[in-house]
Amino acid sequence: MSDSIEKIKCLIIGSGPAGYTAAIYAARADMNPVIYTGMEPGGQLTTTTEVDNFPGYPEGIDGPTMMVQLQQQAERFGTEVRIGMVTAIELSKEHGGWHKATIDNNKEVHAKTVIVSTGATAKYLGLPSEQRLRGGGVSACAVCDGFFYRGQDVAIVGAGDTAAEEATYLANICKNVTMLVRKDFMRASKAMQHRVENTPNLTVLYNTEVDEVLGEQVVEGLRTVNNQTGEKTEIPVTGLFIAIGHKPNTDIFKGQLDMDETGYLITQGKSTKTNLPGVFASGDVQDKEYRQAITAAGSGCMAALDAERYLATLDSH
Repeated sequence: MSDSIEKIKCLIIGSGPAGYTAAIYAARADMNPVIYTGMEPGGQLTTTTEVDNFPGYPEGIDGPTMMVQLQQQAERFGTEVRIGMVTAIELSKEHGGWHKATIDNNKEVHAKTVIVSTGATAKYLGLPSEQRLRGGGVSACAVCDGFFYRGQDVAIVGAGDTAAEEATYLANICKNVTMLVRKDFMRASKAMQHRVENTPNLTVLYNTEVDEVLGEQVVEGLRTVNNQTGEKTEIPVTGLFIAIGHKPNTDIFKGQLDMDETGYLITQGKSTKTNLPGVFASGDVQDKEYRQAITAAGSGCMAALDAERYLATLDSH
């Protein structure tokens, strides 16, 4: 394996808005970045049809097209985009040390700086009908996609603060919102629960789960089941929003990088610095608060600037 070790200045792991923006900045700073795309080239945006809230696209753009354009922009400045997965990583604790990444279990790449942009994966219910209709009315981001259901009836699944916040957001633009809560109580804070209760066009159904998402090409309704009585009910809706949380893609960094109890990487202050020198985190992997393409892109820019400044502190040899 030692014969095939490649040494680079900047390794970017992940290819969403954060990774590609980091690459654009790093490439323009002559850091010759190499990106490994991971299992989902383009990140979560490739599962989104219309992106209407990213500045600079007055007519909107579909997610996959936008990610292709971001990739082309990164490549234009010399980024090397590689299809592949970082399957293991050994991060150095030394200032100026080499970080050792294993690609697809066989190739080794050593990098002076690593930008982690591996994102987070939205949790879904796991129903075949739900997976089939992703992009056809099933969404994991109310803030991204709620606009398309203005004046319509929608449902949202979840019981925490995010679900409550997204439910009240949807209630502002949709005709009626049905919130499905699996247990007989909500996990959301009291303040958020009061907000839900005081929203007139928002109905909460407790002890209720989705049995089936109805519709062939697009969502036409839900069949729900009361998990106490077994009673099944059909609800006509055109949109279903899943708000049961995200899982940050940080498993390979466990035991090396500081993370919170749910696995999000912890960065220092307003920077993208992790607890290890030369390792930076950007995008949804370290942001459970905003989770937008534009905030991910902004933090990707920050990570590249932080990495550039770090490299400048190292000896030229």
